[in-house]
Amino acid sequence: MRNERIEADRTDDGPDPTGAPGRPRWRQRLSTTLALIRANPTGRLALRVVIGVLGALVVTIGIVLIPLPGPGWLLVIAGLGIWAVEFHWAKRLLAFTRRHVHGWTAWVKRQSLALRLVIGSVGLVFVAAVALLSIKYSLGIDVIAQVLRYLATN
Repeated sequence: MRNERIEADRTDDGPDPTGAPGRPRWRQRLSTTLALIRANPTGRLALRVVIGVLGALVVTIGIVLIPLPGPGWLLVIAGLGIWAVEFHWAKRLLAFTRRHVHGWTAWVKRQSLALRLVIGSVGLVFVAAVALLSIKYSLGIDVIAQVLRYLATN
């Protein structure tokens, strides 16, 4: 029963206008809607403007969040994905990024456990340093000095 429901959600009974069999239904609807919007010159221009502004907003928020611990790079890549809907250069850049991230991930998986632990530790130290420096220079709170002062008094 559950598999039938999942399969019903994934595929559409009608022919796929893009020619890709087995695509999820929401992607088929999105492709059809975008094709209808692009059919009109005004709609095409409006779509490019909306995609451009929305992608720029997401990328800008991601760039602001990069030095902070959190999803900064994820938002930059998501904004690039939004731009890739309408701009060919963004689609190429997104493919380049994907290739390199998958290559890096595959390389790390092939390494020994000890090296993976070193890579993870270096990553954690980097994130901690960025977080501490962000707190120090944006909020004016020197966390390390306060911890050392606390340890000295207790």
